[in-house]
Amino acid sequence: MSISLSKGQSLSLEKNNSGLSRVFMGLGWDPAKKSGFLGSLFGGGGGAIDLDASVIILDANKSEIDTVSFSKLKSNDGAIRHGGDNLTGEGEGDDEVIYVDLSRLDPRAAHLVFTVNSFRGQTFNEVDNAVARLVDETMDQEICTFTLREQGAHTGVIMASLSKGADGWTMTAHGRPGRGTRVSDLVNDAKSVL
Repeated sequence: MSISLSKGQSLSLEKNNSGLSRVFMGLGWDPAKKSGFLGSLFGGGGGAIDLDASVIILDANKSEIDTVSFSKLKSNDGAIRHGGDNLTGEGEGDDEVIYVDLSRLDPRAAHLVFTVNSFRGQTFNEVDNAVARLVDETMDQEICTFTLREQGAHTGVIMASLSKGADGWTMTAHGRPGRGTRVSDLVNDAKSVL
């Protein structure tokens, strides 16, 4: 049974998912619908939105180890891979997916921070239904979801993080706005949420 997380809420992955090794973070979004007379006159659609899901891998001291994004589809250790770039946000379900083999991660990896940025500089005022979901890939079972409800003039968001502690991995929903059109622009924002 999937759990819906609120902003700032954490979930221990070890409690209900013993032996969890392969997961994926799916991101879905839709272009915002234009409202009012002009919106209906011009079809009501907001146009294509090119959001990019990425992950920043940090060690226990919050030093960057690696990143995975549409421009670098695989981590140096081979444990994380990006499923490919979606340029529009059209369609149902996950628009971009990042796969993680927790058992193969670089032993220094203590935090995986999942980010979303607008490559073309479109703001989150133009985005609806932004959802991140963590799925147990082995069991094909959704563990939890986080819906981003805040819109605004920002071009990036720190969506969620996975952090490894003495009791295993914990997922935290952040939904923190940031500025930037590439994952490299969001590294300092990612460090600040941990």
